[in-house]
Amino acid sequence: MITDKLLRVSEDQAVTTTAYSSETIDLGTARDVGEGTALYMNFALTEAFANGTSITFEVVTSANANLSSHDVIGSSATILTAALTLGKNIVVRINPDIAGKGKRYLGARYVVAGTMNAGKVTADVVETIGDGQKYYASGFTVA
Repeated sequence: MITDKLLRVSEDQAVTTTAYSSETIDLGTARDVGEGTALYMNFALTEAFANGTSITFEVVTSANANLSSHDVIGSSATILTAALTLGKNIVVRINPDIAGKGKRYLGARYVVAGTMNAGKVTADVVETIGDGQKYYASGFTVA
């Protein structure tokens, strides 16, 4: 998975209550975002979550830079706090009809049930998913 600083909407953002991402991506007025290519938002947990009940990770668009009056264009399942461990990645597919929504800004929303007292997220728009589940035989040499 390759990330791009210009496609990052949260960087080690502390999430304790329902909140929007600290940054947005300005889609401009005439862009075909990801035309012909599947895009995802990767939510990487850079600090384990504690307390609270659960979180739902959403990809949102809005006419406003602060993401108010948003449309949800992708969402994870509701994930219980016990599963929100350090290093976990949650991947949400971005609806390819993003251009049809006519909204200028893209970002994330963290829907928290309960109150967390720890937990941080870094969220990026990516083209491929880094699932970390690749296993290769050991004991060989590359010359």
